[in-house]
Amino acid sequence: MRRDTERLRHVVDCLPYDTRVAMLQGLQRYDRIIVGAYSDRSGGVCPMLAAHRCGGRTDFRSFARAWDRFTGAGRRARKASEREVRTLIAQIEASIWREEELRAEVAALGRGQSASAERRPEPGSDGGPGGAWLRPFRRWDGYREAVAAALRQVHGRGGEAEAESKDREEELAGR
Repeated sequence: MRRDTERLRHVVDCLPYDTRVAMLQGLQRYDRIIVGAYSDRSGGVCPMLAAHRCGGRTDFRSFARAWDRFTGAGRRARKASEREVRTLIAQIEASIWREEELRAEVAALGRGQSASAERRPEPGSDGGPGGAWLRPFRRWDGYREAVAAALRQVHGRGGEAEAESKDREEELAGR
């Protein structure tokens, strides 16, 4: 199951941007999303047909295979479970979000600005409500990298701050 989820995420990332946006709109527009077929007699549509009807004109057969494998589709079409649709929506949203971040970074670099300095305030600065400077993450690897970068910043401040930080880490670890 995990491998099928990763395969679906990879295929979603490979879809053209406009198709992902159209698929997201289609998933929100159509009540009956199905697996195992392109459409059914009761008006159900697969995510790719939903995208097509919302303007995403892409024929991407590997998506259909990955979607059917992820859902465990059998010989007959069936309605996709709420969990299956929510998972696909989350993967599409994360993929769109990542691409929009990359586009913003490229645009900032084109203007001669540092995109990372523009996006990430320093820890302790006023990065928004409550001084939060770490954005929410949907994937573990992105969160892990951000926390590691934050720890490197904290440890790089100097001897006294580093000693206090290590004491605090040991206290939290229960040592």
